[in-house]
Amino acid sequence: MTRSRPTTLWRPTGPGELELVRELDWRAWPPRLPEQPIFHPVLNEDYAIRIARDWNVRHDGAGFVTRFEVDADFARRYPVRQAGGETILELWVPAEELPEFNAHLVGRIEVVHEFR
Repeated sequence: MTRSRPTTLWRPTGPGELELVRELDWRAWPPRLPEQPIFHPVLNEDYAIRIARDWNVRHDGAGFVTRFEVDADFARRYPVRQAGGETILELWVPAEELPEFNAHLVGRIEVVHEFR
């Protein structure tokens, strides 16, 4: 399979989801819970930092920003959604498509920021 150059995405996450990513050897996102029909990676680090620091810490006691790459051609199938201000941009990946999304990750998921 030929892949295009990867694109970088970020995901703010709490400690529970991060532990599941660790269990998957940093190579995949865990399945969504029934109340989570969409997986929302974000397009910029600043937005991910704000969510991890301001929301995850308050609700989970800790927040983490992860960075990962996905095949750019594959990622284009998901429209960019503006979830608020001009820089609040996300991809919306339906939960049932997450295994295929994971198959197009390039390399490992890495933690780039931690907030407590």
